[in-house]
Amino acid sequence: MTRTPLLLAFLALAAAPAAASTAGAGFGLSVVVDGTPRPEYADHGTLYVEAIRGRDYALRITNPLPVRVAVALAVDGLNTIDARHAPAWDSRKWVLGPHETVVIEGWQVSGDSARKFVFTGEKDSYGARLGKTENLGVIEAVFFRERPRPAVRDRYAPASPAPSGEAAGSAARAESSQKSSALSDDYAATGMGGRTRHDVVEVRLELDPTPAASLRIRYEFRPVLEALGVLPHPEAPLDRRERSRGFGAFCPER
Repeated sequence: MTRTPLLLAFLALAAAPAAASTAGAGFGLSVVVDGTPRPEYADHGTLYVEAIRGRDYALRITNPLPVRVAVALAVDGLNTIDARHAPAWDSRKWVLGPHETVVIEGWQVSGDSARKFVFTGEKDSYGARLGKTENLGVIEAVFFRERPRPAVRDRYAPASPAPSGEAAGSAARAESSQKSSALSDDYAATGMGGRTRHDVVEVRLELDPTPAASLRIRYEFRPVLEALGVLPHPEAPLDRRERSRGFGAFCPER
């Protein structure tokens, strides 16, 4: 089966972006395991999903507009295309056609392959490998509309290729300022899983610098979600016994 390459936006007009909208307005970001979106839990203005330790996952992003959009997509604060940490406007982006939904399965490590997203603890995360652990446990997508006029192509020099996720790892490890001993595998993060085919091509787009939408998901293992009060605690035997009472109505016959 022929797979259509996804597009990467790597150039736009150098204008200062305005504040992002927090409303989804039909834009979509969801965490998918085995083809099924994970349940989402809203609590105090944050959207949570439960991470499943050791499981691969993918990210489904949706464009509701009748025009192309470019999406800056970060996992644990790292761009899913080149593993860099930068403002959304300055980041390399995925390009979605009008009313298109795509599934991103992992970290893009070359022009034709990716390494799958996998739920892991902080110590085994890709962020820990790169020495970039300030934003573990967060997934964010920022959407930018393509401007209605054609992109200007002859005013730009070709973009220099960004390092793959694997090459970026060796370059960034020397910059690490946080020791792995400060991390805990009680908390969820994302590692690098198996390799998967994922063809991409690069295009130039002229974008509206005002984000159309910004969507964020926080993910944690179930015990942490219970500790945060996002999910209920399982009933402990002592809780049941504390509700005991001495008197009822009548003795049942059976």
